[in-house]
Amino acid sequence: MTTPPVTQAMAIDWPKVCVPAEYLERIPLRFAREHAIVAVAKAQQNGYASFVLATPNPDRYWVHDRIAYKLDAEVDVLAAPEREVLDLIGRAYHAEAKEVHEVADELAAASISGGEITLTEDVLELDDKAPAVKLVHAMLLQAVKQRASDIHIEPAEDGVRVRFRIDGVLYERVRLRPEVREGIASRIKVMGRMDIAEKRLPQDGGVTIRIGDHRIDLRIATLPSQYGERIVLRLLDKQTGLLSLEGLGLTPENHKRVRTLLDMSHGIILVTGPTGCGKTTTLYGMLSAMNSAELNILTLEDPVEYQLPGVSQTQVSEKKGLTFAKGLRALVRQDPDIIMVGEIRDLETASVAIQSALTGHLVLSTLHTNDAPSSVMRLLDLGVEPFLVASSVNAAIAQRLVRRACTACRQPMNLDLAHLRIEGWQNDEIEFLSKLPNPSFVRGVGCDVCFKTGFSGRTGIYEMLFMNDDLRELIGRRASAAEIKRAALERGMLTLRRDGLRKAAEGVTTLAEVRAVTQLDLE
Repeated sequence: MTTPPVTQAMAIDWPKVCVPAEYLERIPLRFAREHAIVAVAKAQQNGYASFVLATPNPDRYWVHDRIAYKLDAEVDVLAAPEREVLDLIGRAYHAEAKEVHEVADELAAASISGGEITLTEDVLELDDKAPAVKLVHAMLLQAVKQRASDIHIEPAEDGVRVRFRIDGVLYERVRLRPEVREGIASRIKVMGRMDIAEKRLPQDGGVTIRIGDHRIDLRIATLPSQYGERIVLRLLDKQTGLLSLEGLGLTPENHKRVRTLLDMSHGIILVTGPTGCGKTTTLYGMLSAMNSAELNILTLEDPVEYQLPGVSQTQVSEKKGLTFAKGLRALVRQDPDIIMVGEIRDLETASVAIQSALTGHLVLSTLHTNDAPSSVMRLLDLGVEPFLVASSVNAAIAQRLVRRACTACRQPMNLDLAHLRIEGWQNDEIEFLSKLPNPSFVRGVGCDVCFKTGFSGRTGIYEMLFMNDDLRELIGRRASAAEIKRAALERGMLTLRRDGLRKAAEGVTTLAEVRAVTQLDLE
């Protein structure tokens, strides 16, 4: 075959390039990426197909010849920037990747065996893989495409149910045949460096996968069940998971007050709420806002979920004896300005955190309580003296996550007060809504962008308890959480419910979503 000519002049609008389907079908991803070459156009000349190849290495003639042979067509070669070529390869093959059910249909009924992999293997590369490997990789691809935070693999008598948690809600995505149970479990356990022979005890593991240029951490947990091992995979996309303080969903007033808190030189800021409500993301947003070369910021986490440039992060290891309390004592000896403790779980950790706050450090941490005033009572219940809590805590912030109405398909709703009353909203809540300026309620109809759910993404709703002299006096005499909450409400604190109603009136979320998330916050 003759040497392909090199095309010197051709303007390419890279974001709009559509790689021909024949190229994606016949040229493996590994080959395209290794040689940084991709087809950017296809033409017909005298009844024969020809392709334009873009590559930063136009002199690798044997590569061009091989592609021409695979495509059974003539090719022209265009010199192009390597970064643009590799980005296009990642986008094109990602879009072409198979769904879980397509790969599952290809599986043979025979037993499936997992195989060893490189821990940073690109899951876009399905060629020449064992069936179980292809199935697990396709599952991961589909989960990433749909913005899933977790994958649930649940064995049952009649097969395997696969569900994705998207924006906090579980959706069933596929049901697989019973004979794939063992293969899927073995494959995932190999990925997580877990014991594939141990099926009677729970196990934890982890792995980093690569999808194009995205690196995603998987946290894997197995649990024995009646029909096999139940597996949950938590997906942490390091490139998209970290939010700035401005992206947390704070109202302008609360954003300003949080900024004031972060400017303080000492004290404790507590973020509270149930598991999965975004507490760690809020703490990361605060640390990012304070991060500078002049400050020594240290964290103690379990586990370290995202890397923060310029911040020293330490992971707790109970097995090795590095507990929160012991790690916090070590952090204090590192001359910190700001300390972030993943969670206050016991009196020892709480005592060290409070002593750190009283000796000139700003401490950020989390607790598991339902609202902001209860976080104060939680510290007292752990055994901390009231005067220490009163003098060290600067603020307690309770939060929840609500799903955002999909901007592509949301529609306005006209709601009058009578309709709200019929739906069961309380009179004081209706009165609160009626006082908001220009309410614009919406609902999501469901479209391809939001996968027919009507929601896309999540945002936070907050209950912020900022300390003052009156509240400190109540804490000092061990007042109840109800008394503290009543005093805070009199000074303008918005409950989680009210903050959610405000966001619903702004068209950010829906009234139904606020009701579902804040049902325990009714006054």
